[in-house]
Amino acid sequence: MTELQERLIEQEFGMVASADDAGTGTGSALQDICRSVGDLVGVARWPLRRMSVQVSCARVELEWAEPHAVLATGVVPTGPAVAMTVAPDDPAQTCHRVCAPLVGTFYRAPEPGAPPFVQAGDLVQPGQQIGIVEAMKLMNPVEADVTGRVVEVLVGDAEPVEYGQPLVLVEPLEPGDPAGGQ
Repeated sequence: MTELQERLIEQEFGMVASADDAGTGTGSALQDICRSVGDLVGVARWPLRRMSVQVSCARVELEWAEPHAVLATGVVPTGPAVAMTVAPDDPAQTCHRVCAPLVGTFYRAPEPGAPPFVQAGDLVQPGQQIGIVEAMKLMNPVEADVTGRVVEVLVGDAEPVEYGQPLVLVEPLEPGDPAGGQ
C-alpha cells in the first residue's frame, strides 16, 4: 500500500496511529489493520460504503455499496483508480442480473450429475430456483426475482462467488408478452 493510500484511509476513517500507541503495540496493530483494509479495498469489485475497526481483538467490519446500484451507473470499479465502462450495446446492459445473496460456492444443479436448474433460453418466474449458494455447509437457494428469459448463466458450476456478484442474466418479459410472460 502506498503512503498516499494510507493517508486517504486515515483521513476517510479517522484511523491515525499516534506516538502514544508506539509503546503499547496498538499503533503497530492499527497500522497492520489499515494496511490490510487498504489492500482489500484496492482489489474490491465494489466501492466501500462503511467500515468499523476495533483494535482490541482485531475486529474489522466492512460494508460495500450495493452492486446493483453501482452496475446501474454503467461503471464497475475494479480498483481504487481503475474503472471499466460497460458498452451500451452489450446485452448485459439491458438484462436483469440475479445476484449472489451471500459469499459461497455456486451450484447450477440440485446435485452432481443432475440437470441444471436453468439454462440459456429457459423462462423463469419470480421465486423459481435458479441455483444454490453453499456457505458454511448450508445450501441457500438462489431464486429469480423477475419474469423473463435466461440470457446467460455467468458462473460455472461449483465456482466461488462473492456477495452481490451477478450469477444469471435474465431478459425481463412483460406480463402480456407472448414470448412467455403471463
